[in-house]
This record gives sequence, structure tokens and C-alpha cells, in this order.
Amino acid sequence: MSESASTVSCPVLGEESDPVASPGSEAVSGVLSPLTEALFQSHFGGAEQGLDPFPDQLLRGFRDKLFRTCSKREAWRLLRARFPPLTWLPWYPWRTWLLGDAVAGVTVGVVHVPQGMAFALLTSVPPVFGLYTSFFPVLIYTFLGTGRHLSTGTFAVLSLMTGSAVESLVPEAPGGNLSATERMQLDLQRVGAAAAIAFWSGVLMLGMFALQLGFLSTFLSEPVVKALTSGAAVHVLVSQLQSLLGLPFPRQIGFFALFKTLAAVLTALPQSSPAELTISALSLALLVPVKELNVRFRDRLPTPIPGEVFMVLLASLLCFTSSLDTRYNVQIVGSLPVGFPQPLIPSLSTVPLVLAYSLPIALVTFAVSVSLASIYADKHSYTIDPNQELLAHGISNLVSSLFSCFPNSASLATTSLLVDAGGHTQLAGFFSCAIVLSVLLWLGPLFYYLPKAVLACINISSMRQMFFQMQELPQLWHISKMDFTVWLVTWVAVVTLSVDLGLAIGVIFSMMTVVCRTQRIQGLVLGQVKGRELFCPVRESSKLCQVPGLRIFRYPAPLYFGTRGKFRRTMGQLLGLERREEAGDLSFLLLGTCKVTWITGDRSGACSSCHSGLQWYRLCGRSWSPGAGTAG
Repeated sequence: MSESASTVSCPVLGEESDPVASPGSEAVSGVLSPLTEALFQSHFGGAEQGLDPFPDQLLRGFRDKLFRTCSKREAWRLLRARFPPLTWLPWYPWRTWLLGDAVAGVTVGVVHVPQGMAFALLTSVPPVFGLYTSFFPVLIYTFLGTGRHLSTGTFAVLSLMTGSAVESLVPEAPGGNLSATERMQLDLQRVGAAAAIAFWSGVLMLGMFALQLGFLSTFLSEPVVKALTSGAAVHVLVSQLQSLLGLPFPRQIGFFALFKTLAAVLTALPQSSPAELTISALSLALLVPVKELNVRFRDRLPTPIPGEVFMVLLASLLCFTSSLDTRYNVQIVGSLPVGFPQPLIPSLSTVPLVLAYSLPIALVTFAVSVSLASIYADKHSYTIDPNQELLAHGISNLVSSLFSCFPNSASLATTSLLVDAGGHTQLAGFFSCAIVLSVLLWLGPLFYYLPKAVLACINISSMRQMFFQMQELPQLWHISKMDFTVWLVTWVAVVTLSVDLGLAIGVIFSMMTVVCRTQRIQGLVLGQVKGRELFCPVRESSKLCQVPGLRIFRYPAPLYFGTRGKFRRTMGQLLGLERREEAGDLSFLLLGTCKVTWITGDRSGACSSCHSGLQWYRLCGRSWSPGAGTAG
């Protein structure tokens, strides 16, 4: 693009001059002539500092960091960063917030008891281990987490993924007719497998923390996370049909497990138990309306109605008085051990296979927890640290696995319940742990006659929020059709294939859309509004000012090997370089989003002062090459 009729040339300084002109530059009205790098350094940047060799930089950085760490101020800063409650506890308003945290913690703790046992069945381990997972991780995250409104513990998506892994690692014998001793031995093996998955998930997250990979949370887009949880909710619903109907068939695992389960349910439907079907129908008839009442009247209710607790007590009493377990063969929870299990280090015999299952579980833990913490942090005006979240959840999974806990993370349902009940900080976790602890030490025998069908209903009712995420799809279509496509592809992959493979497909497809967007960038030639420091696209106005021989080209995308061809073609078309036959010099300025690079003569390096995203080239004839161009 040479001289164009759509723009006007800027007059010389004598006509409408800028009172301040750059030293050694030709001044034009409203436009500052470019400076050479040497002139810029002499007037503004001082003498150019040489670059030290990489080993010297590494040693100097390590030495400076060591000296800073040894200071009292740096040690206190590090302590506050690793124990986030120290940042807000000294200014905690005890009179106004303590009651809200206590009520919210007790409410969430009451829900943790039945929900923990329910998710334990989803993980294919005995119910008591769900109580352990509702105690230890909550206590650890209270000290290490940065999400003040986050409620951790059992989570349906992780329980589903862990259950599939456990069933694959420790399959049940064909036929399913096991004696009490064989069933106990199978349960112990599955508990060990679930604890090993939690252990290595924690190790992987601690490794990510050591490498400071918290920035990866930016690549887990909201459509991917929401589609993952919505698709997993469908898997949870279908997987609980066996317990709802009392059907005797093992869980289906692997690809297309959802369709295999539906086929098995239809095949075994004549063998369903009328007693368990009745219990399931009555439980859902109570739980679903209570959930709706809690949502609709959340502003009027002082605390949400604990429908799960009422249902557990009512079903246990009904089963005890009617002897449903002996008369109609209704499956019940049975005895819950009192106290805590002995700490055990998970077995290392199947590490490679366990790591293959632990990696997607660790990624889902990180994605869901950071996304959920960010939502409530933005809502309540504070910030979270993704790297600290990796440390908190890594230690939480690793330490709790020593007490036979399965993988845990933030929970959508209990986090929403915590906020609705008036929780403000992690102090609510102490009150929640007190409720679970009382069940583990004293109240466990009360749940002996609890039907497992009720726990399956609790699993399904807790998926309400995930199912209703689909209501956002029409709005997402109007906002961004690309994000809508990402959501749909991820959801279909999760539902049809599996949760972990669907997550991988969703992340890869999301990254592909980012690459595709960089190929659709429209470059612009900018001109200056006369007398103002305002630059607009030339095609939008015919009264913009351009300096003869200088063009400002804006390319709003990073420059890398994938955009090199698009960048060359776009710049050639807009600047008329493809039609330029005469050999002359034309300098132009590239405005982009990449890091500042100064190219002058035979040297190139990063600018340490402005970081404004500028790159300079000189056009010599019909070829592009770095030259002794201007920079400013």
C-alpha cells in the first residue's frame, strides 16, 4: 500500500508543529518520527548492558533467591503464601462472620455424611471410606487452600472415574456369587487400589506444583469443564440404575460403558426388586422437591433444608422396623467401623498401570477445583493462587490416601451449599469435620439399616446442578459459536466414550480452536487522527494522517511458525508489497501481541524497558530481511 487517496499526508512541522520534537528526528505534525535504537538508548535507556552467560545468570538468580529466603521478611511472606489462612485470619471479623461459618460448616458436614457414603459406592468401596474422604481432605485444605468458599471432599465425577479404574484393576470374579470372606477380601483390594490412585494423583499434583504449572488452568476453558461435569452426570445417573432397581449385574467399564449399562439394565429389568424400586421412587419424590425448594427460596431460608439427612433417618427407621433386609433382600450399608483406619502406604506393585489412571484424575481435580475457586473468588473480590491449589490438593490426596481415602477435590454441590448457608472462609471446614468426626466415633451404628438404594438416590439428586448447566447452551450459542462447539464436542466425547478420554478430546479440540483463530486474524493498516495520539484503521476513514514512506501495520496475534505464512500474505496484501516493483527502502512498524524484539543490523534481543510488542523490519526491494532499521 503506497500513497493512497484515502489518506492525507502529514504537513511539515512548520505548518502545525508539535512543540516537543525528538532529538535528531524529523518532526511532522502529530507524528513523532522514529528513533534509532542507538539514539533511543543514548537519550532514554543509558548504556546498553551486556548479557551474561546463562550459567552466570542461573547462579546469580539462585544466590539472590537464597539471600531473600534467609531474610525474616521473605520467610514470613513464604509462610503466608504456603498457609493462606495467615493472610486473612488476623483481620477475621469474629462477631459478624463466625456464626455464618459455623452454620455453613455444620450444614455441609451433615450433608457430607450421606453424600460421602453414597459416593463411596460410586467408587466401588465400602461406605465408611467415603466418611474418611469427607474428613481428612477437608481438614487439610482448610490449612492450605486459597479458595475461601471452596468445599472439598468426595466429588461425583472423581468417584465415577475412580470406580471405573478400581473395577478394572480389581475385577470381580465371574458369576458374582462370593462368600462373606471373599467379599471382604475383594473390598480390601479395591480400597487399596483406590488409595493408590489417590496417592499417585497427589504425587502428580505436587510435581506440577514443583514445576509451577498452575498457569495450565488458563488452558482449561469453562466450556470444557462444564461439558465434562454435565457429561459425567449422565454417567452417574446411568451407573446408579443398578442400585435403584436392585439389579444383579456388575458395573460396565471401558469405552461406550454408558450404552453397555443401558443394554444390561434392559436385559435384567425383569429381575428388578419391587422393594428397592419403591424405596428409590419414594426417596427421589422427597429429595428432588427439597432441592428445588432450597434453590427457589434460598434468600428466605436461614439455612438450606437437609433433605438427605431426613431421608437417611427415615429410610433407616423404616428398614429397621419392617426388616426389609431379611424379608425382601434389600441391600443395606451394614456395620460402620468406629474410629480411624491404620495408616498404610499404598502398594507399589502396579505403579505404571495406576499412574495411567491417576493422571486424568489429577487433571480433573485441578481443573474443577481451580475453576470453581476462581468463580467464587471473582464473586467475592479476592484472588486465588493456582500453584498453591496444586500444593493443597496434592498434599490432601497424598496424605489422605495413607488413611485409605479415595481421590478427592472440590465439590460443586457442597460448595454451593456452603455459600448459600452463609459461609465466608475455610473456618467452616472445622465445623464440617466435627460433624463427620462425631459419626465416625459415635453415631456410625445408626446407619446400619440404611438401604443402598437411598444412597443411589442421593447420588442422582446431587447431580441436579450439573444437569441444569445445559440450560446455558442457548446463551452460549449467541455469545460464541466456537465455545458452543467446544462444549458440544467435549460433552459428546465424554458421554459416548469415557470421562477421561472425553476430557482429553475436549482439551485438544479447544486448543485446536485457538490455533484456528490465529489463522483468521485480520491485519490492519493504521493512520493517525490529525493532531491527536489516536490511531485508527485506514479503511474506516479518509482523513487519517500517514507519514510518507512509513506504514503502521497492526497484526493482533502472536507471531510463531503457525502464523508465519498468514502474516506474510496479509502484510503483503495490505502494504502492496506484492505489487511493488521498484527497489526502494520502506520502513514500517509492526504492532502485535508478541514479546518485544529489537532487530537492528546483525543483532537482536529482548527489550527490557517498554515491552510494548514491537517488531521492526526493513523492506529492501522485493525481499524482507532484518536491516539497520529504526526502532522506537
